[in-house]
Amino acid sequence: MNDNRYFGASEAELGFLKEIVRMLPAGVTVQDADGELLLVNDAAAAQLGMDGSRPSPDLVPRREACCQALSAGRAVVTEEALHEGATRQVLLTTHRPVRLAGRELLISASSDITEQKNFEDQLFRSAYFDELTGLPSRRVIEHRANSLLAGSRGGDRFALAFLDVDNFKHINDYYGHAVGDALLVELSKRLGRDLRETDMLSRISGDEFLLLLSPIQSQEEVAEFVQSTLERLTAPFFIDGSELFASTSVGISLYPEHGSSFETLRQNADIAMYRIKNDGKGMAAFFDASMEREAQARMKIEQSLRLAILEKRFCCAFQSKVDIRTQAVKGIEALVRLRDDEGVIQAPGSFINLAGELGLIDELTHLVLAEIVKSIDLINETFGAEATISINVAAKQAGKPEFMRNFARALEETGFPQRFMIEVTEDAFVAKSHFQSEILPMFRKLGVGISIDDFGTGYSSLSALADITADEIKIDRSFITDIHKRPRSQGILRAIESLSEALGMTVIAEGLESYEELAYLQAATKIRYAQGYYFSRPIFLEELKLATPASSESRGSVASRPMQQNRQGYSRASGYRR
Repeated sequence: MNDNRYFGASEAELGFLKEIVRMLPAGVTVQDADGELLLVNDAAAAQLGMDGSRPSPDLVPRREACCQALSAGRAVVTEEALHEGATRQVLLTTHRPVRLAGRELLISASSDITEQKNFEDQLFRSAYFDELTGLPSRRVIEHRANSLLAGSRGGDRFALAFLDVDNFKHINDYYGHAVGDALLVELSKRLGRDLRETDMLSRISGDEFLLLLSPIQSQEEVAEFVQSTLERLTAPFFIDGSELFASTSVGISLYPEHGSSFETLRQNADIAMYRIKNDGKGMAAFFDASMEREAQARMKIEQSLRLAILEKRFCCAFQSKVDIRTQAVKGIEALVRLRDDEGVIQAPGSFINLAGELGLIDELTHLVLAEIVKSIDLINETFGAEATISINVAAKQAGKPEFMRNFARALEETGFPQRFMIEVTEDAFVAKSHFQSEILPMFRKLGVGISIDDFGTGYSSLSALADITADEIKIDRSFITDIHKRPRSQGILRAIESLSEALGMTVIAEGLESYEELAYLQAATKIRYAQGYYFSRPIFLEELKLATPASSESRGSVASRPMQQNRQGYSRASGYRR
């Protein structure tokens, strides 16, 4: 009865209904039981490529789906992916079988959800695949490993390798992040070569990769494969006009020998990788129990370091920079020390590198500044109110604009920023960072001096020195030790001295420890300033408090300072003197 009421409609009304159906925004089609199209509105014609605007996609799968819906006798909702070459169109279609005028028909309504599906695919790839290299994410390789663990039978074995790119930060700093990213892409291609379908390579963070090898028969098989991979990395990478060399340190754990869960296997591979980092880099090692004990000891040190920072158990020692002609103090260098649980002073070699790895070095630098500000009256009484105060800033810190801006503000808030000299190693200048263009002007504006520390041990060259804007250059002690006996070092020293003089930079000789070294500098060079155990060991604030304040007549003379002619070791660790 309902079907027949429309047959009485006027021709005008029927035309009106046809126009409405034709102009509906959803694609509407009507098909018979054989899948033949009886009605196609404009939106459907555009979606299916039937309006002549583009080549028609393959509609056979759609006809088959329609026939199945008719056979089932109930409404069906499907996603249809229509492909035209590399282009994909996705339709969300509701198929509804009806009986009309004695005929079995299928009415279908489709919406184009291509943009939504592309966005969902993008979200999926972001969650499960690395955007830069296209490799699976950690989540994917973890799922794969857990699947192997869940389905493991007694004899099943696999290997998990943790790969870390050696010195990647230096590459990023020197060549820039664009080159660093391109290197990671090329590295991932070489690392992924020769993998089986059952193996998997994943990028889990900036320069870290995980490699799953499954199945494996023996440790020797894994060692041979990893070694061939490392050898493949020895060939240079040609990126953006630069020839780069890169290597990875690899730690390997085996299932079931080294763990029964993904996290345990990953941690143990990580531990083995760090052993390689400490032993020389660019090699591979399998996990063993001794490494776990070392890792636990390292963790204990790490926790102690964090607690020491929290409890402010760091202190400063001060070492003079001396005019070798007049014996007057030109400035002092603040050297950080750690007081352990028992009150014993620890040299920075035991904690500075770890502090850098843990991201605690910034806080240490601020602690040093706070100690100086708190003790400025005592410093002035001992060394003179005109003496500059040098603070070491690691190259890693110097390349971080946010830290350097905060540090500049902290120096300004002391009220005497012009007293300070920032000591940075030369690689902070030659790296492709913002140091010269953005950071240096901030300190210049405050009157803060800049010193190039350990010159001659990093990326130094005389041409590089000519491009560096600094007030002071400290020649590394390796050039000063026994300088009176070493003609070649004497020649290098003269060259650095001449260029520094031409560029208006003060030269300071580091690590001067003997009278013979001093006599040579006085007689054969124009160098005016030196620093080292010959003049004074580092002096702690407690010793300054116990010392008799210098008179105004003698203030500035090394002879009136607390001194000790100590010839014990004098070395360097990450910008902080031992």
